[in-house]
Amino acid sequence: MPNIYTCSGRGRLHNRPEKRLTLPPRFQKELQVHLSRRPSVDSDDHLNEPIQETHKIPSNLPNSNVNEFQNRIRGILTKYSNGIWLSKIPQFYKEMYEEELNTDVLKQLEHWPHICMVETACTSGQTDVLLYPAKKTKHFIKSGLDHERKSQNLTSSKADPLLQPIMEIKSASYNSDFKQKVAEILLKYSSGLWANALPKVYEDAYKVKFPEDILNNLDLLSDVCTVDQICDNPKKAILYAKPQKSVDENLNVTENIHIHKDIKAVVEREHTLLMEEAKQQCPENLTVPPLIVPAEASPSVLIVELYNTNEVVIRYVGKDYSAAQELMEDEMKEYYSQSPTALLMQSVNPGQLVAAHAEEDAWLRAQIIAVEDNRMKVCYVDYGFSEFIENNKVYKLDKQFYSLPFQAAKCKLAGLEVFCDDPVLVKIVESQTCGKIFAVEILEKSEIPLVVLYDTSGEDDININATCLKALFDTSLELHLQVDALYTNVKVTNVCSDGTIYCQLPSKGLVKLCEILQKLEDYLRYKQMTDYSVSLPFCGKVCLFHCKGKWARVEITSVHSSRALDVQFMDTGTVASVKVTELREIPPQFLREIITIPPQATKCCLADLPLNIGMWTPDAVLWLRDTVLNCPDCSVKVVKLDDWKRIAHIYLFTPKNFPDPDRSINRQITNADLWKHQKDVFLSAAPSGVGSLKGKSNDLPASELMSMSLKKCIIESVKTVLEPSSEVSTICMPPPLPLSKPGEHMDVYVSVACHPGHFVVQPWQELHNLEVLMEEMILYYSMAEGKPVTVQKNKLYAAKVENKWYRVLIKGILTNGLVSVYELDYGKHEVVSIRKIQPLVDAFRKLPFQAITAQLAGVKFQQWSEEASIVFRNHVEKKPLVALIQAVNESSNSWDRKIVTYLVDTSLPDTDKWIHDFMSQYLVEISKAN
Repeated sequence: MPNIYTCSGRGRLHNRPEKRLTLPPRFQKELQVHLSRRPSVDSDDHLNEPIQETHKIPSNLPNSNVNEFQNRIRGILTKYSNGIWLSKIPQFYKEMYEEELNTDVLKQLEHWPHICMVETACTSGQTDVLLYPAKKTKHFIKSGLDHERKSQNLTSSKADPLLQPIMEIKSASYNSDFKQKVAEILLKYSSGLWANALPKVYEDAYKVKFPEDILNNLDLLSDVCTVDQICDNPKKAILYAKPQKSVDENLNVTENIHIHKDIKAVVEREHTLLMEEAKQQCPENLTVPPLIVPAEASPSVLIVELYNTNEVVIRYVGKDYSAAQELMEDEMKEYYSQSPTALLMQSVNPGQLVAAHAEEDAWLRAQIIAVEDNRMKVCYVDYGFSEFIENNKVYKLDKQFYSLPFQAAKCKLAGLEVFCDDPVLVKIVESQTCGKIFAVEILEKSEIPLVVLYDTSGEDDININATCLKALFDTSLELHLQVDALYTNVKVTNVCSDGTIYCQLPSKGLVKLCEILQKLEDYLRYKQMTDYSVSLPFCGKVCLFHCKGKWARVEITSVHSSRALDVQFMDTGTVASVKVTELREIPPQFLREIITIPPQATKCCLADLPLNIGMWTPDAVLWLRDTVLNCPDCSVKVVKLDDWKRIAHIYLFTPKNFPDPDRSINRQITNADLWKHQKDVFLSAAPSGVGSLKGKSNDLPASELMSMSLKKCIIESVKTVLEPSSEVSTICMPPPLPLSKPGEHMDVYVSVACHPGHFVVQPWQELHNLEVLMEEMILYYSMAEGKPVTVQKNKLYAAKVENKWYRVLIKGILTNGLVSVYELDYGKHEVVSIRKIQPLVDAFRKLPFQAITAQLAGVKFQQWSEEASIVFRNHVEKKPLVALIQAVNESSNSWDRKIVTYLVDTSLPDTDKWIHDFMSQYLVEISKAN
């Protein structure tokens, strides 16, 4: 895949720092004839001046190492093409080459203009130096002169620095027969041949091996071809054939040839004409701005193509991206349809940016990759793919079409980096993604962003990264259940609140998992565990969690904050909320083995339960847990497989009752007196565990999805934060939130905005404390045993809304087991199941309630229309603003207090926007319109 981000044809046309002349091949024969008539050139005064070496080798560095130092520095600068501080060079040098940098090298960088550009900058009162990659000059007619200039066989040190010898003696390493064959190949490619393609063409033509070191020193071929070096990589050069007659004579040269000064003017004039022609083809001052990653949280992208998961070609979808591109292409079509023939390119070079007339009468921006006889290969820089087109389809790109960044970009898929080249993985990712639009979660904004792809086209959001990772599962270790088959030595590992159970069945995969986890345990026993801390958690990531003295595989299912998240234990089906600091990365040497073992938790449900039961109650769930959970010798009979829901309908037996169907768990639970109340949870085999892969957990408390043994294992980490805790509150009410006095300013965040007469603000300086409180509530209530609670109106509780726990006030008790609650820290009203209500413990009653009800000052109170409410909401909700308090209406209950305040948006660079002024102007305009 060609580089679609830079146009290598640009940026190479800078003036040379020193004036060196390279003689065009067509002058060489003429020059030889001319010189043969001259008795000597040594008498020319201008040729008696010594050669001046531009880039001197520092005397305190070993001469043999200078080239290596220069190449390594060039490599670092190529990676950081936008500039790098001089002080950072030793660090990056050590990281890249695993050795310390000789400090003398830093002192000599300013003497290496062919390696880097040096710029002095002042930051924070200190002076530092910025380094940039050296600007390159295109060698339009580069031949063997550079090689001969460096040769030790220069006839005299009295040569004019502008005029260099045309030829030294032919290379002793490669005979004229080899070079003649190369010349014959190049004659077939009149428009040039990429140097890295020469070995294959040579071996195909002559059935002999091409010398390996030729590509590293193309000057060895200078007597048979012209070398166009377009970048630092010698293999990225283009080779052009010299006229055959010139080649024949060059191969027979046995002595040095020098140029007489009276040819000098002719050569300089030709060189100047070529430079001017090149500048017209690719103007130096026309650059394409870089593509900026969208600021929105989940932008949409179109997947174009991929060769591995670390280089996925994408296009962003949106107003400033795909829509702007479509507008530009319409303008290109109109522009080039008016006078296309006048804009045809007469000559082109690889790297040039052009306008290409593509199929279906489309006009696209393209970058030339290679040129052949009557066609060329181009990369469409806004789409990211390449194709061959005819020469008459290429036109000069007008400067107005340089303003839009190239729309084709790259990203890498999080969690798949280690397996990026795995052919199985690449194939499944390609089949799942190419040509489709996805929402992306950008984890790291860099030159190639790290992302998670989500398919949002269905009812549930599908994590594409996690789904494709499953393609690496070892199919030989998968458990294939059979209908009517009996399985013994089954262990029930989890019982969910809807009656779904997870079982471990004996299998090759379970044996393999136990072996690898034991090896992992032995390896990590003597390691510093902080070395494997998880620094970047994201949904779908597989990592390790230490539980009950053993390491277990977990998959992150929801990230609440930088400190707390939900995980599902892959081999037990258990869901828990844990701290990020408790997770560990899988050591690299174990990663493939651990990832390729399929999950060992099989999802099941009890078959043939009577329909009149209708729903699961907490009593029924607790009875099932007490009866079968972690019982190692259960047995199951599979009666049905639901592939769509990926669940098995089974008869479950404890050891004493196998295999009598009348004594199965299915029969016992229907006979028990467990179904008398709680009519809001339906008996179902539907999955209850993880919710959508995008990060939203199911409505059921995570504590009900956990086994009792797991809770005992991890609840200790929460107790250290929350002790002493009691379900019976001894602290009735948190202290009231201190408010600014009338006339004072207060930094606020608007959490809810209904209309100017009612909105809710939070004190900006307390948001961090609120975030910490929310994290602790998630961890505590997810691990605490959830029991039915008798709720009372106007009392404080904790309530789970979506996947978080909030401090709430009960506003009303509704039918069907629902309650109306008011979130005391956010000012929102919600309706939730009574099953999601828990007592608010003392540890969570210390921080003042953060929601402050407010009314906008400076506007007359009225019935606000829906349109006016929307305008107000769009300008203040979810934004940090400054509040100028006008009045405070106190109340005995902190949540009933109200402020009347002005709001000021100070985010604009030149002026402050007073919201009441804006709303007043809006009302005046509306009244005029009506």
